[in-house]
Amino acid sequence: MESSDNASNYSASKYRTPDGAPSDIVIFSITSTEKNTMKKALPIRELQILLIQRKGWPYAGQWALPGGFCNESESMYDCALRELQEETGVTDVHMEYFNVYSKPGRDPRGWIISHAFFALVHEKWLANRRADDDAADVRLFPVEEALQMDLAFDHREIVTDALGKIREKMLTTTIAKEFLPEEFTISELYQVIQTVVPDFEERNFIRKITSTQSRKGIIEEVLDRSGQPKQSNRYSQRAAQLYRFTDLTPQLSIYS
Repeated sequence: MESSDNASNYSASKYRTPDGAPSDIVIFSITSTEKNTMKKALPIRELQILLIQRKGWPYAGQWALPGGFCNESESMYDCALRELQEETGVTDVHMEYFNVYSKPGRDPRGWIISHAFFALVHEKWLANRRADDDAADVRLFPVEEALQMDLAFDHREIVTDALGKIREKMLTTTIAKEFLPEEFTISELYQVIQTVVPDFEERNFIRKITSTQSRKGIIEEVLDRSGQPKQSNRYSQRAAQLYRFTDLTPQLSIYS
């Protein structure tokens, strides 16, 4: 049925509007801890997620994603930035929008339609995190632990969806470079990928990433001042070739 509304007779009061439009923010990070062993080895890397402990109703005391209601004077993205800063003290994070959550009954406060954002950021950007506003606490949790927790609202579903997004991003972009030194070994790169995508396995990884046509040029060998291959034995007994990412953006297609 077509609406008879026009500029002269339209009134928003004729329509039921949501009781709130919050943002929910999923912040992932890869933590790195050096192994305390005599033998050289790669550090321990773990995918973790930033959660807050709610201070008030509803779900007081339960862990949840940071987030909050959008003001009429701001965009949903600006709301996400503000809420992240207000609840966790974290700033300067570039987030991406990925889904809307509107299942009836998802929030006891009423008809609440939430817009979700995600980011995978270096742990240095989370170093000054602190609980503030309506958060009693803020912590990083291993992702697998978080998924076993009784998270508030439908936040377990949101975390699960966001996890799928960052795994896709790890396999289709060069975001791994955010968690590596400028010069790195293939083993370091492989470990970062597997930290986010545990079931990733590619026996011919070094050959495919350096010679397969669709990926060729994404990374390059590092040479020393004399033009010889530069190597490192920081994490291994035998020296390994160092690589670095180029400025090339991969153009991958299911058809080529």
